[in-house]
Amino acid sequence: MSANYLEHIRNIGIMAHIDAGKTTTTERILYYTGKNYKIGEVHDGAATMDWMVQEQERGITITSAATTCKWKSEIINIIDTPGHVDFTIEVERALRVLDGAVGVFDSVHGVEPQSETVWSQADRYNVPRLAFCNKMDRVGADFNNCVEEIREKLKKVACPIQLPIGAEDQFEGLVDLVEMRAKTFSSDDLGAKVIDGEIPESMQEASEMAREQLIETLADFSDDLAEKYLGGEELSTEEIKATIRRAVIDDNFIPVLCGSAFKNKGVQPLLDAVCDYLPSPLDRGEVKGHSAKDNEKEDSRKPDPTDLFSGLAFKITSDPFVGLLTYVRIYSGEIKVGQNIYNPLKKKKERVNKILQMHADKRTEIETARAGDIVALSGMKFTTTGETLCTDHKPIIYDLMDFPESVISVAIEPKTTVDEKKLLATLEQLKIEDPSFSFKNNPETGQLLIFGMGELHLEIIADRLLREFKVGVNVGKPQVSYRETISSAAQAESTFNREHAGKVQFGHAKIKVEPYDGKGTIAFESEVTKKQLPADFIEAIEKGIRDTAPGGALAGYPMINLKVTLLQAIYNEEESSEVAYVIAASQAFMDAIRKANLELLEPIMDLEIVTPSEYTGDVISDINQKRGHISSMGAKQNKELIHAQVPLAELFGYSTDLRSKSQGRASFSMEFAKYEIVAKDLAKKVLESKGIYI
Repeated sequence: MSANYLEHIRNIGIMAHIDAGKTTTTERILYYTGKNYKIGEVHDGAATMDWMVQEQERGITITSAATTCKWKSEIINIIDTPGHVDFTIEVERALRVLDGAVGVFDSVHGVEPQSETVWSQADRYNVPRLAFCNKMDRVGADFNNCVEEIREKLKKVACPIQLPIGAEDQFEGLVDLVEMRAKTFSSDDLGAKVIDGEIPESMQEASEMAREQLIETLADFSDDLAEKYLGGEELSTEEIKATIRRAVIDDNFIPVLCGSAFKNKGVQPLLDAVCDYLPSPLDRGEVKGHSAKDNEKEDSRKPDPTDLFSGLAFKITSDPFVGLLTYVRIYSGEIKVGQNIYNPLKKKKERVNKILQMHADKRTEIETARAGDIVALSGMKFTTTGETLCTDHKPIIYDLMDFPESVISVAIEPKTTVDEKKLLATLEQLKIEDPSFSFKNNPETGQLLIFGMGELHLEIIADRLLREFKVGVNVGKPQVSYRETISSAAQAESTFNREHAGKVQFGHAKIKVEPYDGKGTIAFESEVTKKQLPADFIEAIEKGIRDTAPGGALAGYPMINLKVTLLQAIYNEEESSEVAYVIAASQAFMDAIRKANLELLEPIMDLEIVTPSEYTGDVISDINQKRGHISSMGAKQNKELIHAQVPLAELFGYSTDLRSKSQGRASFSMEFAKYEIVAKDLAKKVLESKGIYI
């Protein structure tokens, strides 16, 4: 089969800060492409993509939802992602498998904190983007300010390819700067009809200047276009579109569009731009990974249905009718129902029971899926989020995803003995679905703790336990999820030498631990070569260390930001075993850690507050009392914009504090920034609250 069909596929994500209008925009896309026969509104709890009860009640997106629609001759696979920082993992795993994205911005508020977060996630995966300045009908809408903030805050070469005709309640439509035509939208059929017309006389001069600026910007990306422009030649629409497309695919340029999804204006031109400028799987080219047999050897697959099958499992959900569904982006080859595929990380074969094309929570069974498709598979027993699926005779492994740190926990307990029997199995299932969620028993208190990204995240987990899984739980107050680290270097060694099952098990390891700025990780390296100690035993030593680190050495919090070096290992050809090296390494690690000046770390949050100027003093004073410090201040639309960093421990219930300080007129958003060492006196209090006295 020819790969030409791939030219007509667009795999895109819709991403933005909370309440910028992502889901509303997606609903209009589904309506205008004929996927839905009516428009579902977020505020009515009727949006197609917000299908969870919790989403409908709160009017926010919690889980990324996938759907497929057709616009003109192009097939568009869309993933609508959450905007709330607590569910940032949903954006992370969507961007990992997408070819392009649409960043939606609120024209009133411009670039907001979570917009910056998702933008940096897209930068990490080199995802080409368009920007859509939404809500042009709202009071305070400022298109030029929005474009300027994209340039300044997101550090991107951005330029409008449209200009709004009017703003706020005068917003009528837009000027297309590529075709130099005005586009307005009929009001009697929910904006389905796009009316093409002449540019209003009052906007002629501004449109010509904006087009000139667009072409000057594009000249930096095309020598041919620059030569024609400087020579005074007329540029065709096709030449301009081709240059924009190349610059976008190379991730050098952000075209900025405008509209009001809620008022049904500007969505069809956005769809045209998705098809014209965002890449197809063919444009993205070969997908690189490494050989499953040799980590150092690079391997790749072509986006072609005739190549060997490969794909990435990027999301797992529980379906009440089908069981666990594994969402897979297929990069190469094809799969059929009943086929066996291979997971090289788990070294297990999986059988494809069903292939489903998803439309939010609805599904259509199909027999075959090919390169470029995003589908859900049922029947996967071993595969988890971020793992590669491929053929077993030439396996490839794609890079794993990075999952964010959980910063908050609550204690839960089952309400009845029936709930107790179901609780652990249910939590295990939720952990498979959501890698940013975890749970463990606290050995000091005997409590079961669940860990998440924020208060809302844990609230949703508790709600799902009751409604979805029918498990009743009592939930305690939120607690900060601290971490442990060291501030000095130390060494230790340990030998394990015992008889087990009639055979002597021997292992010895000498290790060094030292502080390391690893951004929440533990680095491991070995000075012992594979000639001195077989590779399997070096891996066993690393495993012993990595398995021990999450249990901590001070108060049971995970260890981070340290480097472990294997200095020496004794090898006995007859008696050495992997288990013995795991145990020896674990003991040596704990002995070294206890010598290395243990420290407690607490999560620090980036806080952005928008407040009327008259309350600025009270807000700043409150931040100072919460051990926070101001990073920057500035004006934003007749209000004060305050950036601060504050320990999470001081921010429980902050929405109530801020309302009382500003008579309900200030707003804030926050996200995790980093971990910092807790002052000795405060660390002492934290440890004493856990019954630990030092």
